[in-house]
Amino acid sequence: MSAMVPLFPLNIVVFPGENLNLHIFEPRYKQLINDCIDDKRTFVIPAFVHQKIELGTEVKIKKVEKVYDDGRMDISTVGLHAVEVLEYKNPQQGKLYAGGYIKVLENVNDASSTQKYELLALVKDLFTKINVDLKIEINEMVTTFEIAHKIGLSLKQEYKLLSMIKDSDRHDYMISHLNEAIPILQQINEAREKIKMNGHFRHFDPLDF
Repeated sequence: MSAMVPLFPLNIVVFPGENLNLHIFEPRYKQLINDCIDDKRTFVIPAFVHQKIELGTEVKIKKVEKVYDDGRMDISTVGLHAVEVLEYKNPQQGKLYAGGYIKVLENVNDASSTQKYELLALVKDLFTKINVDLKIEINEMVTTFEIAHKIGLSLKQEYKLLSMIKDSDRHDYMISHLNEAIPILQQINEAREKIKMNGHFRHFDPLDF
């Protein structure tokens, strides 16, 4: 079995390819980050979602942005790949932080062109309806992981997405979510417009029976 990997559990889902900035302040995690820097190692952020350590993402430190006088740090990291935590010890022997044995999850890029176009069209529709410019170019090169945080998935839904090894399954899951969410947003927008009209004189075209 490979060497034990440091674990940094958080109540978030980190996706492969995601850039994540962290403020490190607890003594155990200051030790973890310093060990990773000294040994040029990666660490795993398990998503503590169902009150257990099971799935997460292996990340690497890109840069230590700032070190404070008391040892706190601001660091930038990037997600590498989804992993399953097979076994863990808290704390790892001789350390303040937890460590575990992991298995890298396969990532099968099997999404069809039809799935990609349908998902991207729905994402564009969502962005239009919420009137938010997220500064992301939506095209067929964008991965499901890149937009997963931006479509209103719950933490448990993001966790389920992380567990999927087939990109086609991730596309279907996100398409299904957006097909349910967008009509609700449309109803909310229509309700908002009706509320704005309360108290105003409105012109109605007569119905032609």
